Amino acid sequence: MSARTALPALETAGLGAGLDFDELDDDLVDGGADDAAAAGNGAFHQVVIQPARDGDRLDRALAEALAGVGLSRSRLAALIAQGHVATGGETIVDASRRVKQGQHYDVTVPASAPALPQPQDIPLSIIYEDAHLLVIDKPVGMVVHPAVGNHDGTLVNALLHHCGAELSGIGGVRRPGIVHRLDKDTSGLIVVAKTDKAHQGLSAQFADRSLSRTYQAVVWGVPSPRAGEISGNIGRHPSDRKRMAVLERGGKPAITRYNVLRPLGLAASLMECKLLTGRTHQIRVHMTHIGHPLVGDQVYGRIRPGRTRGVSDGQKQALNGFPRQALHAAAIEFIHPATGERLRFETVLPDDFRGLIQSLETL
Repeated sequence: MSARTALPALETAGLGAGLDFDELDDDLVDGGADDAAAAGNGAFHQVVIQPARDGDRLDRALAEALAGVGLSRSRLAALIAQGHVATGGETIVDASRRVKQGQHYDVTVPASAPALPQPQDIPLSIIYEDAHLLVIDKPVGMVVHPAVGNHDGTLVNALLHHCGAELSGIGGVRRPGIVHRLDKDTSGLIVVAKTDKAHQGLSAQFADRSLSRTYQAVVWGVPSPRAGEISGNIGRHPSDRKRMAVLERGGKPAITRYNVLRPLGLAASLMECKLLTGRTHQIRVHMTHIGHPLVGDQVYGRIRPGRTRGVSDGQKQALNGFPRQALHAAAIEFIHPATGERLRFETVLPDDFRGLIQSLETL
């Protein structure tokens, strides 16, 4: 950890006051409606659009039809975005879609997880800790917060045990203390708030982009130019709700700056990527968008035929056999929300990541 000259302490308002939530981590903001309002959980509804709703927005029309079961318009908008609304077998993810009289819509409301995770004694690699926050080096395979299919064994479960009742947001949300997140198979640094003041201050820095996150990645090929900026709105894939995509219309603005640190043989490169926004799967989506997906990415990393032409069998084995996306949150820099001190933390690459690089450079 390195610290520079202390800066004036931040003045923070209540979380949400004056903040543009579009600039916060999508996985925290977009999931908020799913944590609120338990109405209709675990239910299935069929709606037929009535003449009075012809030409209306989908979320508005559904809210009118399902008002009796307690589903609000914001709750339905979240369900639509998450892929739980369909018509004629087609999943609909656009809440502003205009409906027509006589259309049939199927609405599935998934059962919610318990509101409060349980503390679990799970080892944590703590890089820094004080009374206000922690910086954790998250290992590969650890999920950040409880979700469908991962109700325990998460970073939040470990934090509840480590911090106890001091953890920010306890009793209020399913993800207490979590300001941003990393994917399950992405390793590296994540900052966690222990107090409400720290949570508010860190969230404000995500909103105004003053908090800096730097990643290292191994991607297929060598991008040209070797340094640049990728911009393109990111939103749910129009036909696969489990994936994100760069969209021509809709989505949210996303910007990634990249720099090729060095080529790794003929088929791959070691990259440095900096996030200017915090969209779901942003680096993975943006690098795929420019034709250089992350090695090992099982969701976005489809490789074009011929990409490994001229590459040795050993390198092909190393590239094709890497079991996860080769992405590591290597550094994080922010202003301490209580002291005003600018802090920077760095962490080394995990063993499997270093092994991949060494294999590609020596084979």
